[in-house]
Amino acid sequence: MIEVWAPRRERVQLHRPGLGLVALEPRGGGWFAASVALNDGDEYGFVLDDAPAVLPDPRSRRQPRGVHDLSAWFDPEAHDWQDSAWTGRQLAGSVIYELHIGTFTSDGTLDSAIERLDHLVELGIGFVELLPVNAFNGTHNWGYDGVLWYAVHEGYGGPAAYQRFVDACHRRGLGVIQDVVHNHLGPSGNHLPEFGPYLRAAERNTWGSSIDLDEPEVRRYIVENALMWMRDHHVDGLRLDAVHALKDSSARHILQELAEATDALSAHVGRPLTLIAESDLNDATLIAAREAGGYGLKAQWSDDYHHALHVAVSGETTGYYADFEPLSALVKVATRGFFHDGSWSSFRRRSHGHPIDPRIPTSRLVTFGQDHDQIGNRAAGDRLSQSLDEGGLAIAAVLTVLSPFTPMLFMGEEWAAATPWQFFTSHPEPELGRATAEGRIAEFAAMGWDRSAVPDPQDPETFARSKLNWDEREAGVHARMLALYRALIALRRGIPDLTDPAFGSISAEADEAGRLFRLRRGATQVLANFSTEASRMPVPTSAAVLLATHGGFTIDGEDAALPARSAAVIRVG
Repeated sequence: MIEVWAPRRERVQLHRPGLGLVALEPRGGGWFAASVALNDGDEYGFVLDDAPAVLPDPRSRRQPRGVHDLSAWFDPEAHDWQDSAWTGRQLAGSVIYELHIGTFTSDGTLDSAIERLDHLVELGIGFVELLPVNAFNGTHNWGYDGVLWYAVHEGYGGPAAYQRFVDACHRRGLGVIQDVVHNHLGPSGNHLPEFGPYLRAAERNTWGSSIDLDEPEVRRYIVENALMWMRDHHVDGLRLDAVHALKDSSARHILQELAEATDALSAHVGRPLTLIAESDLNDATLIAAREAGGYGLKAQWSDDYHHALHVAVSGETTGYYADFEPLSALVKVATRGFFHDGSWSSFRRRSHGHPIDPRIPTSRLVTFGQDHDQIGNRAAGDRLSQSLDEGGLAIAAVLTVLSPFTPMLFMGEEWAAATPWQFFTSHPEPELGRATAEGRIAEFAAMGWDRSAVPDPQDPETFARSKLNWDEREAGVHARMLALYRALIALRRGIPDLTDPAFGSISAEADEAGRLFRLRRGATQVLANFSTEASRMPVPTSAAVLLATHGGFTIDGEDAALPARSAAVIRVG
């Protein structure tokens, strides 16, 4: 059975190369259908009314020649899954690893990424989180310009390769989280409005027209897309992009609807399924239980932790970093989850956020020292490794992995990759490509950057520069950082204090003048000296050293000597 929702059309015909047209019958509610069987790989498209163009299926699973061309039928049940022993993984206690398929390896494919999974297992990763893989126009992109949400980008290997990748992860004990974008559609190749009212043309968000969540079939389109990843591709969870851009005034918010559908599927398949929201609202309603008036999502990102840590290790206080200058900001986010919890935000010029109910598990906040946005949306796409000393990198590693929340690493962070991760696009339309490049350059030029220093996102070299260099791992600072990350993740997994999800088990303090920070998690303490001068901190006489980033760290009675730009983990009692 072939069906399509096209309420804006009087007639819909199915096109198959060499087989002519087949009229679809109206079924009510804007749906059209025909009893036509397609085999795996058969190409097809739809002709709307008397338009000359043949359009791809809005629910296409595969686009072998791009988003403007014919769809190809994909049978999701054809794959011979080898993950029957996989029972899933809960988010609490895990470490997430965020990666972009196109730049994770030199080939930039799902199959080549499989060859690097053992590295993640040895590192101690629990979940691999993929940046969006849905179909977009062009050859390379971050993934947030997708226009066909059900299809896997052909350049990555298409849906069959995606299933092979998930299967390979599960066989190694790795969960998979897929980043999905349901808040906007890309600027090129979006044919959905020709079928139906997917967008609110009069209402826009940061990236274009808003999705019309008042339309029941659009909501169904989103929910079914989410379930497809977890059901047909065996994915263990979704990261929901920029949920603050989902404008929904209905009695049951689309996020609650997604959470309820996900919980129902989880019960059916018998393994944990996780929804993680990206939100800049600092509102824990997203992760509160439904019986407590929340939406019931399993987790949400906390950019505040990143901002406080970034300022502490780098000293950068421009833009939205300004409010995080004192070390007390790091104390607050480490113990309360959000910095802006109703406080004044100088960047937004208003009060922002809400306090987190301390009964909510700390594991429901995902925190990080680096991620794709916080690197890629810098003018030069520079990582911390390109500006920090080794001591600063080590402190960032300790406070990222041993945060009271669910830590996430960005690919290459674990070995202090020297390669940047820049903003890149490959829009085939010259005008769109020019506008994207000029807009990016003008944005940073207005902030004082030399225009020549801002990479052209349309230049293929910008994409090539952003690929990881795996050979770096073998020597020098890169090898030392990799060893540190492995030790930290092992420590986190081995000490119950470090995965205790209770806010009540956390306390922290800072010495502003000495640039010293202490995080207490039960009987375990994390000490950090952000200063360029050696310093001392009081410790209990029973303290034992579990890990130190610098060989000069010592404990003498009730005093610990912290070398400059260093961190240590101690156990009391």
